[in-house]
Amino acid sequence: MLESNCSFLGNRLVQQLQGLVLETSFLIHINSETGLGDGALPVYLVDLIEKEIGVDLKSLKKVSALLEKLTAENKLLEEQVLTVSSSVPLRVSAALSAAEESRVSLEGLLQRERVLSNTLIQHLQGAQSWADSLGRTLEQLDNTEKHMKYLQCLSRIEELSDSIQQCLITNSIWEAVVAVGSMARLDVGLKQSGCSHLQAFLRETLCFWHKIIKDRLAGDFEELLIQLHWPFISPPTQSLSTPANAQELHSQLELLVAQLLSLQTSDDLISEKPTSVSRVGLPPTTPLSLPVQIMLLPLSKRFRYHFTGNRQTNSLNKPEWFLTQVLMWMGNSSNFMEEKIQPILDRNGANVNAKVELCRGLLTLAQEKLALDAPRLLYDDSLFCHLVDEILQFERELRTTHSYPSTLPGVLHVLLEEVVLQKWLTVERKMAIEKVDAMLSAEGAWSSQYKDISDMDELKAPDCAETFMTLLLVITDRYRALPCPRAQLRFLALQRELVDDFRIRLTQVMKEESRNPLGARYCAILNAANYISTVLGDWGDNVFFLQLQQSAVALGEEELLGPLGVTESGRLASLEGSLFEGLLGLLERLRGDMLGRLLEAVMRDVQKKAQPYCRDRWLSLPSQCDQATMSLSSLACPLMLCLRDHLLQLQQMLCLPLFQMGWQDLAERLDLFLYQNVILYNHFNEGGAAQLQFDMTRNLFPLFGHYCKRPENFFKHVKEACIILCLNVGSALLLRDVLRQAEEDEEEPGTPEGKQLSPMSALNELGVYRLAPCDVLILLNLRASWPGK
Repeated sequence: MLESNCSFLGNRLVQQLQGLVLETSFLIHINSETGLGDGALPVYLVDLIEKEIGVDLKSLKKVSALLEKLTAENKLLEEQVLTVSSSVPLRVSAALSAAEESRVSLEGLLQRERVLSNTLIQHLQGAQSWADSLGRTLEQLDNTEKHMKYLQCLSRIEELSDSIQQCLITNSIWEAVVAVGSMARLDVGLKQSGCSHLQAFLRETLCFWHKIIKDRLAGDFEELLIQLHWPFISPPTQSLSTPANAQELHSQLELLVAQLLSLQTSDDLISEKPTSVSRVGLPPTTPLSLPVQIMLLPLSKRFRYHFTGNRQTNSLNKPEWFLTQVLMWMGNSSNFMEEKIQPILDRNGANVNAKVELCRGLLTLAQEKLALDAPRLLYDDSLFCHLVDEILQFERELRTTHSYPSTLPGVLHVLLEEVVLQKWLTVERKMAIEKVDAMLSAEGAWSSQYKDISDMDELKAPDCAETFMTLLLVITDRYRALPCPRAQLRFLALQRELVDDFRIRLTQVMKEESRNPLGARYCAILNAANYISTVLGDWGDNVFFLQLQQSAVALGEEELLGPLGVTESGRLASLEGSLFEGLLGLLERLRGDMLGRLLEAVMRDVQKKAQPYCRDRWLSLPSQCDQATMSLSSLACPLMLCLRDHLLQLQQMLCLPLFQMGWQDLAERLDLFLYQNVILYNHFNEGGAAQLQFDMTRNLFPLFGHYCKRPENFFKHVKEACIILCLNVGSALLLRDVLRQAEEDEEEPGTPEGKQLSPMSALNELGVYRLAPCDVLILLNLRASWPGK
């Protein structure tokens, strides 16, 4: 079938080529223009003819070569079809034979599998009785082995117990300590055994002997410590003579400390405190070493005697008494711990710092005391604030004076209890608001305390603003040491709230003073907003606040950050933004509004003084040649005096950054005012233009020359207008022609370029960069000194 189709296709193609070749060009032309031949020829045939012959009649000589090529291809296709049709039956038969062989082989394998499976089932059924019998025997052996091990453990316990008893009878304490250590290791090994009765028996035996040995060693150690004048209640003095048996005491000290260290494992097991959890919310810590525990006993007794019960020294309003006492004990004992105890610990391989261990023990006393007292002070703000201050002071001295490691908890965790922390935040907010109320109502609230010291009064911050930022800085110092970033962020949120409240207060006072924007109080409010914004900007780059920013992003503090998108979170995480951005934006808006009102008031006064100058007779002023010397126009004197007085007033009342912004903005406003109301409003003869230039360049610009080197750069409209008005007649005529020609060229787009000087180039040569060519034409028309006029 495939062969016949291919043959038919080739023959048909050849016949069509022979019959239609002469009219191909005509048909293609007709089909392309009218579309009447659609469907008359197959698409593939039309494409072939267009590709091989085209529309050129001279290309018909290619038909013979095309016929030969198609005939050869047709023959090749017939041969391929014959080859495929002859080879397919052989391959199919071979595949069927292979499949049949595979089927037979598979049936044989399945038969063998069934035979083997039946044989295996019969074998397992016959061996089941043997397996059951063997399992019972092995279970009996396993039980016997467990019993033997159980009895061996009992025997070992009895052996160790007898050994300890014998060692105690013979006063061989070291051997007894070693045996107790072996019993403790056996206790650890039996934890996963599940033998509860054996474990209980071993633990009771261990407790019995451990208590006996520990009591004996503790008694000896306490007696030895008494001889060494422990505890040091007051600072040790060098006047104490060295005892005659100092060497013997030192040897006994080393022996007892080493023996107590060997009991550490059993002591931890008996106390069931491999890691102790504090009762005051502290993270888990390792237990104190046994020698230090014993050394703490007399100090603990003294602490509880003085600071519990009905003693006068146990006063809620005097937490500094017991906190100071703890610090004194740390300081008094540090030399003894470092010089006497630490070398012994090092020689016995104990990875323990003796001084730090003692501090940990004493801190436990303070922590427990604070945990009891803090809830009792929640309803007395003054006592609670005093407690917080004392805790913070204690923490600072602990970390600095006594070099307590930052990795270990101090007493600040007491303040992190939710009830205590919330009370602390409430008190901070209440006291801050009260202080703000007091400082704003004070008599000198809006005056600077450094106003008489020029070097220190660059920001001219009023006393209320400086006191407020000092208040925030004190709050920062208080919560900076807290070990919990989430708690620190809550205080940061409080600070932001206080700043926003202070900004609102400034806005309210500003509205009251807006009737007199040139007054001292209004400027003081403006200085206050600028000072707070400057300090917050510096805080945004501070390492501490940058760390808080990272913590806020990591913890997802929505209360502090607000609903942030991915972009804002990314900016904060990469430290591009700041936690104070929102507040800085509000303060910037307040500062901009206030400075704008201030400059508007100045401009109103200046414009009022400038009205006569705006209506001066600029057309009738004498030329420069007719005057011996140029002098300031008499009508400009009130304007210059008013402007000078306001600049001096602003310089005295505003801080330097605000004054820099203010005089620059004022100069730009004044530039536009003079350009629009003096220059564009009048016509000028030669004398009037010269007088205007003299008034501006020799009088107005120097007023601002005290604050920058090139004040004319802030009066570009006026400066460039004076240049145009003061051009000599020839240059003015030439410039006018150039500008008019440029206008005509713009109206006629076909005008060739490059034949004349461009208007901007001409203006730039004169020093005019700001004014557009159309503005310059207007200025040229304001000149009255043209030839023929």
